[in-house]
Amino acid sequence: MDKVVILDRDGVINVDLMTYVTKPEEFEAIEGSLEAISLLNKNGYKVCIATNQACIERKIISENELRQIHDHMEGLLSEFGGEIAFIAYCPHAPESKCGCRKPEVGLLKKIEEQFQISLKGKFFVGDKESDILAGRDYGCKPLLIKKGGYGEKVYGTENSPPPEHCFNNLEEAAKYILSVDKDI
Repeated sequence: MDKVVILDRDGVINVDLMTYVTKPEEFEAIEGSLEAISLLNKNGYKVCIATNQACIERKIISENELRQIHDHMEGLLSEFGGEIAFIAYCPHAPESKCGCRKPEVGLLKKIEEQFQISLKGKFFVGDKESDILAGRDYGCKPLLIKKGGYGEKVYGTENSPPPEHCFNNLEEAAKYILSVDKDI
């Protein structure tokens, strides 16, 4: 499993509601995102998700309800021939100051442990500053998605990746990853 890409969920794969996705029918894939994951899969990439889900500790949804949302997402993805290799999520609220909530790197460590691989130098695609910082701090190559979530607020700031690593959507980011594949 040399070829792996890490994705944030809300604002990268699905429209960020700016609150929480609390049930499957609220999960709305961003146009082209499911096709982008399938394209990565078809080119030999395992796709993992690293997502903060404070809604669990805040008792807005349960872990079982989160699983139902992820099952729904994976069902939609399977229609495009794609799959998610692993989902690492942080159930904690920011005030818990845990080691897994991005920008901390615990979710990346969890993915490494799951697959016995190093994520150093792998692409981490996100839309929030916390995604970019977690990826950068762990030695990943952060890519920013500008539309569908918080990316426009991050773009051009001190912590933004350079413009050539910023994309309108996951589809553009996936095509970029494949274009530099020979360098990986």
